[in-house]
Parts: sequence; structure tokens; C-alpha cells
Amino acid sequence: MRILITNDDGINAPGLEVLTRIAEAVAGPGGEVWTVAPAFEQSGVGHCISYVHPTMIAELGPRRFAAEGSPADCVLAGLYDVCVDAQPDLVLSGVNRGNNAAENVLYSGTIGGALEAALQGLPAIALSQYFGPANARLADPFEAAAAHGTEIVQRLLADAPWDDDAYRLFYNVNFPPCPAADVKGVRAAPQGMRRGTRHSVEAQTAPSGRRFLWVRGGDQQADPGAGSDAAVNLEGYVSVTPMRADLTAHDALSRLEDALG
Repeated sequence: MRILITNDDGINAPGLEVLTRIAEAVAGPGGEVWTVAPAFEQSGVGHCISYVHPTMIAELGPRRFAAEGSPADCVLAGLYDVCVDAQPDLVLSGVNRGNNAAENVLYSGTIGGALEAALQGLPAIALSQYFGPANARLADPFEAAAAHGTEIVQRLLADAPWDDDAYRLFYNVNFPPCPAADVKGVRAAPQGMRRGTRHSVEAQTAPSGRRFLWVRGGDQQADPGAGSDAAVNLEGYVSVTPMRADLTAHDALSRLEDALG
């Protein structure tokens, strides 16, 4: 199996090392793991692509490349520049430092990488490690992802539904904020929404007198809705959420047709 991996935390991120080990185990002894990851951190860029300027790419080692672009750029680079002799069988994105559950999904570069792979017609899985008081200060805060990631990817490849629709399925996996030994299991869960909390900005004034704005995330412990991805993560379960790039609100179409006559 040939696997392409990327992330949004950058080529030197510890989560990418975890993903490399997961990918190598999934690919097997005769498989190949190719890395194309951002040269610098790209957290929060979503599905951004560098449409109006070129992306520099550098080979750092065997099957290992850094691109000055977003995770979606890296997937495009992997498919159309790095792996031109044979397309990958699977694209993995992560392991992100922090959760990509609930509304975080819409901002996530990790999700953006997996989404681009799905748009290109390839099976794709995004993986993220929720951080919290129970794991943030561990010697390896990614240990839940490291311990359970390979099995979950293998189970998804073997048993989960996959399709080749125009907007094909991809999967969003979030590991709970706890030590690996405390993970209770795996749950299929819908994307949640943390009620009453939103991204915002905070103003600061530099010594030069210039005013800058820092983006602030919402409260990650706010109620995301029972049974949702973030909710089961906080209960100690790995969440797996099937996703598509289609943003149509299908539940509203018939009512809209009635409203438009």
C-alpha cells in the first residue's frame, strides 16, 4: 500500500511523527509512506489553497517533502508532483495537536488536507489528538493516538463504508484527552456544536503603538451536544465522523422550493 501523509502543524511537528508510525504500520513491510507537509505551521487555514502565488517545495529526505503552503496544497503537490508515477491508495492527515471536533472542523487545516484528498477521489482520514488536563502534561501527550491509531485506520479501511460519489466520504477521527490506557473504545458520532462559545479576536497594542488582533478559540469544554464527536471524546471515547465536502442543506431544499414557488 502507498500512503501519502500530511498535516497542518508543520513538517517538524511531533504529531506527524506519530502519524508516520501509524502509516508505516498500515502500509506494511512492502508498503510506502510519502510525506508532504507544510514547511511552517498552517493551523486554522481550513481548505485554503495557494491559488494566486506559487508554492515552493523541497525534498528533505527519502519520500519526505516540505511545501510552503497549506495542507490542501501539500496534497495537491503529493498527487501531481511527488507521486506522479503512482497515486497513493490512502491519504492520512494529522495527527493534529488539539481536537478537530464540533465547530473546529470548519477551521481545520487537518480536515482541509483530508477533504482535498476526497475531492481528488482518494480515501482519506483526518486524525487529531484532543488535549486536556488528563493528557496535556504526559511525557507523550499523543499516546492515545499512538496506541490506538493504527487499529482504527485498519478497521476503517476494512469495514467502514467508502464510496466514489462526486463528493466522496472521508473520515474525521478524534482521540480523547486522556492517557492511552483510559480510552474506553470507539464511537461513531456526528459533528457537534459547542453552544454559547465562538471564535473571536482580542486586540493588543505593540510597543510601536500599532494595534494587532489575535484570534481566540472558543471554550473547548462547552457543551457540544449529547452523543456528538466532542461529547464522546470528553467521555473517553475515540470519535469517528463520516464527512463529505457537500455543504448543501438538503433538509431545507423542499422548504426552499415551496418558498420560491
